Amino acid sequence: MKTKLFWWYLLFLAAGIWILNTSFSDPDFINRKYTPVFMKRSDLEQSVSFQPGARAIENPGKIYYKAPFIYINERYKGVHIINNSNPQNPVNAGFIVAPGCIDMAAKGSILYIDNAVDLVAFDLSSKQVSKRIRDVFPEPLSPDNESFYSNSDRKDLILVEWKLNPDYR
Repeated sequence: MKTKLFWWYLLFLAAGIWILNTSFSDPDFINRKYTPVFMKRSDLEQSVSFQPGARAIENPGKIYYKAPFIYINERYKGVHIINNSNPQNPVNAGFIVAPGCIDMAAKGSILYIDNAVDLVAFDLSSKQVSKRIRDVFPEPLSPDNESFYSNSDRKDLILVEWKLNPDYR
């Protein structure tokens, strides 16, 4: 009787391990609400640039004011620069492309922005990156804090954005 009970116990244990092992494997993010967007490290380091002129504000984040400019974060995309010298007629002066950008701060003529995991000092006078410090920040969490991914097999790739998964059910 003990032998029979032992085999039933072993069968249920193996079945339980198999169910748990297959329930949580989702490498293609099919059942995730958000999917990660990655960029090569070399592309990330060349990605910050200034684009003159207006650009539509689609997904605004933080707003920073340093007279006479207003800086509006476009989540995961970069920073809008609005010239507010004439508050009755603000002018969209340009856009700083910075993939993975969520936050910013300014001091003097330098705008400090996060470029995914890096901290970038962007000189507003010359409109160029004056300094980059690598791997200062952790990768951004998914908006729902429920999307999981493995970073062990993605050498030289940096997570820069989370997008809604069109196949989410």
